[in-house]
Amino acid sequence: MIRHVFVWLHRWAGLAMAGFLVVTALTGSLLAFNSELERLISPQLYATPRPGVAPLDLATLAERAEKLVPEGRIAEVQFTEADQANVEVVARKDAAAGAPYALGFNQLFLDPWTGAELGRRMRGDLSQGWINLMPFIYDVHWELALGTPGFWTLGIVAVVWSIDCFIGFYLTLPIAIAAFWRRWKPSWLVKGGPGFFRLNFDLHRAGGLWLWPMLFILAWSSVMMDMRPVYEWGMRAVFDYHSPDDSYRSLPRRPDETPRLDWRAALATGERLMAAEASIHGFTVGQPLGLSYSPVFGAYFYEVRGSRDIFERAPKGGSTEVMFDGETGVLVKLFLPTGERAGDTVESWLYALHMTRVFGRAYQIFVCGLGFAITMLSITGVYIWWKKRQARKFSAGRRWRPAR
Repeated sequence: MIRHVFVWLHRWAGLAMAGFLVVTALTGSLLAFNSELERLISPQLYATPRPGVAPLDLATLAERAEKLVPEGRIAEVQFTEADQANVEVVARKDAAAGAPYALGFNQLFLDPWTGAELGRRMRGDLSQGWINLMPFIYDVHWELALGTPGFWTLGIVAVVWSIDCFIGFYLTLPIAIAAFWRRWKPSWLVKGGPGFFRLNFDLHRAGGLWLWPMLFILAWSSVMMDMRPVYEWGMRAVFDYHSPDDSYRSLPRRPDETPRLDWRAALATGERLMAAEASIHGFTVGQPLGLSYSPVFGAYFYEVRGSRDIFERAPKGGSTEVMFDGETGVLVKLFLPTGERAGDTVESWLYALHMTRVFGRAYQIFVCGLGFAITMLSITGVYIWWKKRQARKFSAGRRWRPAR
């Protein structure tokens, strides 16, 4: 009886998720090579490399950006790639009009060595052409390019997918305990056999088993990104975990659009605080990655590559960061990606694995292929349901005819 319930749940959960999983899986296959495709599609956003020449510091790049966009407030400067500096720009308020300036962009790209402008774009706006193709694909993957409704929809799908991973695994297990391994072995094999249905069934069952660990990692990391309340509840139940959101919620709000520390003073303060924290907590500091200012907290964030980091490339999600007051320069918070709590370390690994930031090119290729495998599992699942439905209808028809 219990098995029949799980079969029913697996069937209808799979049907409900199939279309969403196909979309997110195929876009995820492309995003496994996001940086490479961006470089191919929009080469103008990348500077000519200058081997042996040190890039400008983050404060200088922020100052260059302010001169290029006087109507905008520079929110963040980040070395997204070795040959690219990405500046996040927020429109200032036009006092005369009583409304923000219409900038038409929120990303400004600079040459890291000269500070010269490479390009601008409103991230994800396809009306601006090919320059926004990969950001648009990212938005589809993240929230179906529908904003908040798409975000919550994919969050629900991720929760159902995470639960269904365990249901699907359970359904591959043999019913009888006797000769367990001999009975379970066929579930791992694609035997084929007479008819297309048998091949589909084997691909669906064996594919799900062989890929199960990565399927669950992708499912649960999707919950982490799109359904934080459920994710944090689960992590606290299993690990020693402290949510970054809890840290932010506990911080004092001191809204301030014009901090006393300018970019140069902020960079010097960030470097000093980071060096002090590295000495206290026993990590080494590598290259600087980003400097940003949050007017909500009235605080700066200084981000570096540290020895506790997991990410091998691109800064987001695995870097070491200090937060400090924009007026006084006093340290507010140190963020370390690993080494403090087991749950926090697991979260950093989930980011790194989901976003293909570890294990080099081989892992990128694997995740790209995994997107197609998830598509295959979704399609074979729908096909199995359809064939069984046809068989049930045929069987019902045969029972009805003699009765008539």
